[in-house]
Amino acid sequence: MNVSLRWLRDLAPGLPEDPEEIARRLTARGFPVEGVERLGAELDGLVVARVQEVSEHPDADRLKVCSVDGGEGVVQVVCGAPNVEAGGWYPFAPVGAVLPGGMEIGEVRLRGQESRGMLCSEVELGLGEDAGGLMALHDPDGSFRPGLPLRRALGLQDVRLDVEVTSNRPDLLSHVGLARECMEEGDGTFALPPVPGLDAPVSQAGPEWLETGPEPVEGKAPVAVQLEDPDRCPRYLAGVIRGVTVGPSPAWLQQRLRAVGARPVNNVVDATNLVLLELGQPLHAFDLARVRGGAVRVRRATDGETLRTLDGVDRTLDPDMLAICDARGPMAVAGVMGGEDSEVTAETRDLLLECALFEPGPIRATRKALGLSTDASYRFERGVDPLGLRTALLRAVDVILAVAGGEVDGPLVDAAAHRAVPATVPLRTSRVEALLGISIPAPDVEALLAPLGFRVAEREDDVLQVSVPGYRSWDVTREVDLIEEVARVHGYDRFPDTRRAWRPGTVPDDPLTRLEDQVRDTLVRLGLLEARTAAFVPRSQGEVEVANPVNMEERWLRSALAPPLGRRLAWNLARGNRDVRLFEVGTVFRPAPAPGDRPPEATHVAGILHGRAEPEHWSRPDRTLDAWDLKGIMEELSLVVGAFDGATNPWRVAPVPEDEARARGWPPLYSVLDDAGGTRGVGGVVPPGALDLPRWAGSVWWFEMSLPPAPEPGRVPPVRMPPTHPAVERDLALVVARDRAASDVLDAVRDRGGPHLQEVGVFDVYQGEGIPEGTRSLAVRLRFQAPDRTLVDAEVDQAVTRVVNHLQEAYDVHIRGG
Repeated sequence: MNVSLRWLRDLAPGLPEDPEEIARRLTARGFPVEGVERLGAELDGLVVARVQEVSEHPDADRLKVCSVDGGEGVVQVVCGAPNVEAGGWYPFAPVGAVLPGGMEIGEVRLRGQESRGMLCSEVELGLGEDAGGLMALHDPDGSFRPGLPLRRALGLQDVRLDVEVTSNRPDLLSHVGLARECMEEGDGTFALPPVPGLDAPVSQAGPEWLETGPEPVEGKAPVAVQLEDPDRCPRYLAGVIRGVTVGPSPAWLQQRLRAVGARPVNNVVDATNLVLLELGQPLHAFDLARVRGGAVRVRRATDGETLRTLDGVDRTLDPDMLAICDARGPMAVAGVMGGEDSEVTAETRDLLLECALFEPGPIRATRKALGLSTDASYRFERGVDPLGLRTALLRAVDVILAVAGGEVDGPLVDAAAHRAVPATVPLRTSRVEALLGISIPAPDVEALLAPLGFRVAEREDDVLQVSVPGYRSWDVTREVDLIEEVARVHGYDRFPDTRRAWRPGTVPDDPLTRLEDQVRDTLVRLGLLEARTAAFVPRSQGEVEVANPVNMEERWLRSALAPPLGRRLAWNLARGNRDVRLFEVGTVFRPAPAPGDRPPEATHVAGILHGRAEPEHWSRPDRTLDAWDLKGIMEELSLVVGAFDGATNPWRVAPVPEDEARARGWPPLYSVLDDAGGTRGVGGVVPPGALDLPRWAGSVWWFEMSLPPAPEPGRVPPVRMPPTHPAVERDLALVVARDRAASDVLDAVRDRGGPHLQEVGVFDVYQGEGIPEGTRSLAVRLRFQAPDRTLVDAEVDQAVTRVVNHLQEAYDVHIRGG
């Protein structure tokens, strides 16, 4: 994400001015800064100029002769742009200036007319892609003057940071989120910078709200809102602003957007983009005059319904997509892009402003189905702050009133199927110490979490009840998530280097894993390096086709490891690495024995070798790898693998008969034979032409061996799918003889509880007043559950009666108080 340092510091003045320090803090928290760019450095020497006069070129139809005031007098400039006008402000490169592409501007004559300087387009300045005309500069507040440095006019006296944001942290797709991440103290809240030109912000005046449910309320607001699919859109806010004037944004707003690489469009669209970049909440503005029926319906699209989106493309919707509709049809693809029919234009006078909460999954599916990714969908499919919608809508209203005028009409609508509340997650300081290995007292834990916006609502002993802010509700749901936050803010670099006392695990490694480790150790000792190749290969190297391939050219699963290693060898030789010894331990695949079966898998080890047999040294002549080196490696492997397989006699490496070798793809010289005479591996020299190698390449040796399957384990516990229907619990207070073991009672309950009794256990024992002498009261909980349906009370009551009768008959156990 592109981030403006000036914007961050406007939100949090306590942040350091040094961009490198900001980058260090973000990187330490787990969000690397990929680049730090000082904006506008390539625009030094360029200025803002005013065109005073424009006349036709006497000898060229497409050229114009302009009188340009660049701050140091009026000069003549020949220009071919169709949009140059007298009185307009444009970027100007005077004689001697250097454009971002490296071209130096000189004094020239064009078709007989002198030209002293150059009026510039976005492309020539590296600020956009519009090469069809000059970059027009708008001066709504009258602050421009000829000769003003272009960097200052565009607000590029700033530093842009390129921050890598992980997919689980949508709150960092905003300047407020990143400013919060950089803070080392505070409570995680920020006062938003005041909006220039707005004396009475609506956000501070306490606007009137109309809270409704999913069904619309007619007549109480300018627009009614109906949530027809509250699962996908649980909340939708709307406001009406009348009397706006749509036009270019003021300089401060354009500067904010350009600082992060965004292109200004008009004052209304720019206001919504400002809120998106500042708070991370996408908004959309509709032309109210084009909203038919005075109502907004949030519903599923009907099959075949169409909408022309703002990019001018006609898109066909389906019932899996959510649409924002008026009385006649869709106005926008919810969470992705608005429609062209309701677009805000220069003729727009009244606005409908939308601020919504959408479920991430359906937005992601819609984006994929339409092949349409936007800044809005990027945030919605990761999750926006469910508690920050009102703040975002009011911020957008304030900015629009400041830059486009108008006034709010009626109450703002807040339609919700349910309103989110902050979640509370318990955090044990003992668990913090157990996971992180260091003791952090409860007050310190609270102080570490506070700058991120987490608040300790209650503390009891070592348990903190932590209130999770809405913007972190998507990724902080468990105790371990809070512990990760404690570790990040504490600083990974501050954890001690020495280990505390620890107890090794008692569960041994899988036997096949131990064998793979022994194979790796053996080959590394022999001078080979481990490689990892992709399991997807061309048709010539695989037999099992993948149904949804990543690459159509490599849509088969490998049937051997050596050929893919050969491609890695060719890659190394092409780059001058002559001595190559690679091996891989991995899985190979064979065709399924019958349709519908899974392809059989096996674990192999393979290697590929080329070049010198020993490192180069002046004391001995070079010796290249030969068949004896290959055989030695195969014999070493045979000893390791054969011992694992329980061979009574050592495996041996034997020459392969010539007729058998010719029948294979890469003819082997040797085979590995087990004690029963079966072939477990082969090796040889790669035939000429089998790999794309340089002409100077020498012999290439290869081997491949199958590893035996792991020994049969003991009894494997059966796998049960988790139940999907609710359970029913019954608690019984049983009076039992004191010398009667509780296990006898539980066994009797299990014996007569029936097939739906899943669990039974004692959760309390009582002896004393109210209990006959020589007895005790056992509190027993029975849990009944059926895998295919919800049990009814009559079934459970019948099972409980059967259990109680059996206990009374067998052990003289009766219900307490019965």
